[in-house]
Order: sequence, then C-alpha cells, then structure tokens
Amino acid sequence: MSLGFDFGTANCSVAIMQQDKVKPIALNGEEFYLASTLSAPNRETVSEYLYRHYQIQPSNQHGEALLRGAINYNRLEGYDVDKGDLAFGKEATALYLDDPSETYYIKSPKSFLGILGLKEMQLAIFEDLVCAMMRNIKHKVETSLSQDVTDTVIGRPINFNSRGGEESNQQAETILRQAATRAGFKNIEFQFEPVAAGLDYEASLTADKNVLVVDIGGGTTDCSVIQMGPSWLNKAERAASMLAHTGQRVGGNDLDIALTFKQFMPEFGKDSLNDKNRPMPTMFFWDPIAINDVEAQRKFYSQDTQRAIKELIKDAQEPAKLKRLLNLHQNTLGYGLVQHAEQSKIALAQQASYQTELDLLNEIIRIETHVDDLATAIATPLAKIENLVLEAVKQANITPDAVYITGGSARSPLIRAMVEKCLPNVPIVSGDFFGSVTSGLARWANLCFK
Repeated sequence: MSLGFDFGTANCSVAIMQQDKVKPIALNGEEFYLASTLSAPNRETVSEYLYRHYQIQPSNQHGEALLRGAINYNRLEGYDVDKGDLAFGKEATALYLDDPSETYYIKSPKSFLGILGLKEMQLAIFEDLVCAMMRNIKHKVETSLSQDVTDTVIGRPINFNSRGGEESNQQAETILRQAATRAGFKNIEFQFEPVAAGLDYEASLTADKNVLVVDIGGGTTDCSVIQMGPSWLNKAERAASMLAHTGQRVGGNDLDIALTFKQFMPEFGKDSLNDKNRPMPTMFFWDPIAINDVEAQRKFYSQDTQRAIKELIKDAQEPAKLKRLLNLHQNTLGYGLVQHAEQSKIALAQQASYQTELDLLNEIIRIETHVDDLATAIATPLAKIENLVLEAVKQANITPDAVYITGGSARSPLIRAMVEKCLPNVPIVSGDFFGSVTSGLARWANLCFK
C-alpha cells in the first residue's frame, strides 16, 4: 500500500489509490485535513515522547544529544512524559489558545526546514517535530486501513526557501526523509507539489494541453508549465513533459502576516509616536507576527525585548496600546493574531468586509477589515507571486492553453484577478483547492511503487 503524503505548511493530508480512484484518508474524525500544528507542555517533551512511547531513535549524534538533554531536563523538573502529552491539529491550537504562556506550540514547521545557518541542534529539533507529526498521521492511516503503510511519496515545493538555492532544498528534503524514516516509512520518494496538482488535473483531460499550474500553498508559491493529457497519463517518466518550474517562499502565511501587520498591529502601537513625535520601531510590531521566521520569534520573545517594550511604554503618547504589545509578549499571542487575520482573509474571499474580535485576555478589541484593506496589505507578496507566474511562462517560452490554480489562498478573487492580468486570454481552471496536490501524490505513488 503506497501513500500520497502532502506534508503542508498549513495542513497535512494523505490519500491512496484504490480501484483506480483516489481515496483520501480521514485524519481528524471525518475531516481529511489536519492542521500542521503541534503542542506540548514543553519543547523537551517531543524528543522524549518519541523515544519513550514509540522507541523512535535519533538519526544522528545531534539528535542523541538533544534526547539526553530532554530526558535530563524533564527529570530535573520532575516531569513524567505521558503518551497524551502531544496534541496535533485543532486540538493543539485549542490548548495553546487556552493557555498560551504554558504551552509549547509550533505551527508550520515546514516553513523552517530550508533555512540555512541553523545550528545542528536546531535542525535536530525540527526533525523531531516533523517526525512526531508524521508518526501521528501514519498511525491514523494504518488504523483506518487496518494494515501497515511503508511506501510514500511526499510533496515538496520547488524551493523551500527564497535564499540558499539547492543547498537549502537538500537540507529540507534530508530532514523530511530522516523524519519519515524514523516515523516508520521504508520507501520514500518526493514530487514537486505543482507537478502533483497537475497530475490530478491531467486525469480529467480528454486532449493534450500545455498547462500552467499555480499552487499557492501556506508557505510557498510554486508554478510549473507541464505538457499533459492522454498521451502522458500514467507514464512514470515525465521529464520531457516538464517545461518550466518557478517557486519562492511566499504563500498564504505571508498574506496572513501582511494583513496582521497592516490591520491589527496599529492597535498594539504600530504607527504611534513617542513623546518626541518619533514613530515606534517597526521591528517590535513585525517580529511577534513573523511566525515563519525563527530568528524574529526568538528575538521578540526574549527578556531583552520585554525590557525594551517597558521602556517604550514610558515614552509613548499612547501607552495603552504599547501595554497591549507587552501583553502580547508575556502571553505569546502572536500566533493567535495571525490566525485571526487568516480567518479575515478567508471571509473576505466571499464578502466585502469582516469584523474580527481579538481576545487579549484582559480586553476585547474589534477590528473591521474591508477587501480594499486586504488588497493594500498583501500588495508586496502578491507582486512576488505575479513574478513567479510570469517567469514560469517566460521559461517555458509558450503561452499555456490553460491555467490550473490550486492551494488554499487561490480562492481569493485578488489572486485570480492577478493571474487574469498576467494571461488575459487564457482560461483559468480551479479544482480542489486543498486536495489536488494530495490526489496527485497518490497517483504518483501508485506509479512509483507498483
């Protein structure tokens, strides 16, 4: 049994081929998508959890050092790691929102895997996080199917990170492979996510076409120009059909962060002035919501930043707003703000305005956001996505017969309008915004592991 595994930035999903049809596997009750989130009582719990309850060994000496440190820390703290200590998906988010200051919470670890310059111990931490999430999903799949699943094709973006090139891609793919191996998979292949989405679309074609696939995921946007159709269907060798690939680390998370910064952070002091009529430093309002930037998160939640915010309050013309920023720091509320922005973005795909209620534990703030606000906020990341579309067409040196657009953020009318502007006379086709990559991965797994 082979599995198509979309280990996504925003959500994870899996599927198999059964009687020549794609069969998604439910991961959360009857839901087919599991949010890419994990929570635990502390960071050290994750490493010891894998070893103690599933006998999962570290993959290298750095992982071994991490495990020894975790066991020692938990012993000194008098903490016994229980099998129920790790939570995933919506359950993890609910636990974090209920008690942010006492919950170790990770959202979208895939966003960090391609960052160069991380210390070996940091890489070991990310490998453990990914392994725990994959082990959880593999267990759910095997329980559902009542059989072991050892073969998988895992989706990957064209580029995991905007900087670092192929070295960055290899680092990320190595972490994913080692994590998947430790989680129990024996045969592991990778496929580009836009190619997988294209394979799903190809199954519906009755004639050959040149198709631009635009996959706007949570962490990256990827474009591929592919020759597809009946002549190529079910061929395991597709190199000749791949005409162009572009990709960058800009996706739904970046749109959410941009909206948070523009629309929400003024309530925390952004754009406000000190007693000398000088604006507050921008970094204090960007770092807490840059949830896909390890260094920004580390810097903001440090004790040095807490002291700096207290100094800003003393000199602020609107100290109440800066006190909210201090509250955000002390209660680790950055993830929650970005989640509210994501909800606003989703709502604005279908309506002209949306009101958000921010629960800051000691007060409720209501913020009205309009479609025009969203358009202004996301102008910069949207321009990056537009450049990826244009570059893919330029590389292929053809005008595609169709554009197949997929990914959660592809539902936005602003995204569709941008693609129409780039290719005004080319029809745009939308499939399953969330499931096309997973379906294509299942189809490719079926070819790889026959």
